Amino acid sequence: MARPRTFDEDRALDAAMRAFWANGYEATSTQDLCAATGLGRSSIYNTFTSKHDLFKRSLARYIDLMTIPQIALLEDAELSPSERIRTLFDRIVDAEFALRPEGRSVGCLTVNTIVELAGRDPEAAAMVARDQEIRLVALREVLAAGQRSGEIAARRAPGDLARFLNAVIGGMRVAAQGGADRAAVEAVAATALDALAP
Repeated sequence: MARPRTFDEDRALDAAMRAFWANGYEATSTQDLCAATGLGRSSIYNTFTSKHDLFKRSLARYIDLMTIPQIALLEDAELSPSERIRTLFDRIVDAEFALRPEGRSVGCLTVNTIVELAGRDPEAAAMVARDQEIRLVALREVLAAGQRSGEIAARRAPGDLARFLNAVIGGMRVAAQGGADRAAVEAVAATALDALAP
C-alpha cells in the first residue's frame, strides 16, 4: 500500500513556481526545487515525475493566477474600455515593483519562458501560445469596444492594437527585470496609452 502524502501539494507547487519564475527552467536545479519546496528528491519525483513535469504544472499554475484576474479586469463592464487598459497597465507596473528579490524584478514567467524555452520546448511553447491567444482575444474585444465608443483611435484594427499592447506589456516586464526604475516603466505605459488616444 502506498504511503499517504504528508505535504501540501499546492504549497509545494507554488514554491516550485516561484523558484522557476525567479531563476528560469535551466538554472533551477533539482536541489533548488528541494530547498524551495522543503521536499526530498524522492517526494518531488514521486509526485511530479520529472523536473519538466513540475515546470509545466508550475507554468499552468502561474497562467491561472495571472491570466484569470487580468481577463476579469478587461471584461469589467463597470469600467470604460480605456479605464480597463489603464488599470491593467497600473497592475502590471505594481506587480513588477512589488516582487523584487535581490533588488530586481522577476518579470513574468510566461515572458521568461518564451525567451528561454519556446524555441526548443514544444509543450511549454504551446502552453504560452494558448495563454497569449486568450489575452489577445480579451484585449481585442476591449479595444474594439473603445473604438466603438470613440475612446480609442480607430486608425488601426483592434487585433493589431492588441498585439501592440501585448508586446508593450512584455517589454515593460523585461525592462523592469533588466533594472529599469518605476518611472521608466510607467513612461512606457503612458506612451502606449497616448498611442491609443483618438
